[in-house]
Amino acid sequence: MRSRLSFTRRLLALACAATLLTVPAATIAMAAASPTAARPQAVAAVPDRGEVVSATGVGRLSSKQVAAYLHKTGFPAPKTVGGVDLYTLVYGTVTVDGKPTTASGVVALPQKRRRDLQTVIYEHGTMATRNDAPSLDGESDGQAIPIAFASAGFAGVAPDYLGLGSGPGFHPYMHAESEATASVDLLRAARTMAARHGQRLNGQVLVTGFSQGGQAAMALGRELQRGADGRLRLTALAPISGPYDVEGAELPAALSGDLDPLSSTFYLAYWIVSMNRLYHFYDTPDQVYRAPYDTTMEKLFDGDHAFEDIAAGLPPNPRELLTEDFLRRLEQPTGTLLQAIRVNDTTCTDWRPRVPVRLYGAKGDGDVAFANAEHCLRDLRAHGADVSLTNVGDVDHNTSAFRSLPLVLRWFQQLQKH
Repeated sequence: MRSRLSFTRRLLALACAATLLTVPAATIAMAAASPTAARPQAVAAVPDRGEVVSATGVGRLSSKQVAAYLHKTGFPAPKTVGGVDLYTLVYGTVTVDGKPTTASGVVALPQKRRRDLQTVIYEHGTMATRNDAPSLDGESDGQAIPIAFASAGFAGVAPDYLGLGSGPGFHPYMHAESEATASVDLLRAARTMAARHGQRLNGQVLVTGFSQGGQAAMALGRELQRGADGRLRLTALAPISGPYDVEGAELPAALSGDLDPLSSTFYLAYWIVSMNRLYHFYDTPDQVYRAPYDTTMEKLFDGDHAFEDIAAGLPPNPRELLTEDFLRRLEQPTGTLLQAIRVNDTTCTDWRPRVPVRLYGAKGDGDVAFANAEHCLRDLRAHGADVSLTNVGDVDHNTSAFRSLPLVLRWFQQLQKH
């Protein structure tokens, strides 16, 4: 498999926009065919929420293969590495409107059969191309992280979210509620699939995620604590570098130029297109985008364009992408635009986790402002939560994940022993 650069480095090479955590050169193909080989066919019957529609074995990795794989990727490996079986699932879930649909994701199980497995769910970072999702891309962090945790004796799970992988329709980017429902339903499906392979998930769920996945992790934690499934119990939360406060932290930093302008252009364009599909705050693209981008943005973010095509179609900064009028609207949002922001900015503000929360971030992050984590810390503490924030240094967005994930693994293993 080819080595993949972070979004920012790839964009600099293309003179365009964004960033995503990706896995450096490594190979899962040593044990099985690549999951990118074929997309599952559409399902005629409407499945129940959490129902397994299909389960496909992707790889059976020995402990030596897992250790070599994690060493090459740079992702954390436990001191004692076990063999892992990797699967992709298609399962029943619901759309943003609550209608039945399907989604896909990854489940990794330790080869050593256990009857009392805790589950670690990893929420992946921003991606705009459905084929980059964990279930279809063998180089994604959404496969590497479940493998890492399964090698430590957990069940490792990673959702694609709606509209990515083999899921139909558009991806509702940064829509907190659907990130949570798609994740809950994958946890249900994983429980069923594990039982078919002689393993029992005990219902304890430890949640982590990076970038967009940091917000998704908080949204999922809230949903689990509120009783989304009586057989699933939130045990710990460890989000990394998430955009928890778009209104108060991310937007101001992006529009002021405090963040990398290339990345900000990508994120803003993706967010605007996605949120307008849900909240409708513009009627025609020329109300938001300058020419010639008003004729291309909605097509580029349809889920089927490759990253390189999206990057090549973006200007180098937000002010060259957006009209002056819409820039003013972003600086002082009202109406449905403000609703789109605030409805999804509540993952740290409207609940008190009853489990320990460890936030991770980097002050040097040029993609997601560190103020997001600081605001989340402040808001959770105001509600009396047991929460801490670890600054992993003056490093970039991707490096914040590589520095944080070993700490998350170590913490989850400590909790595993109790």
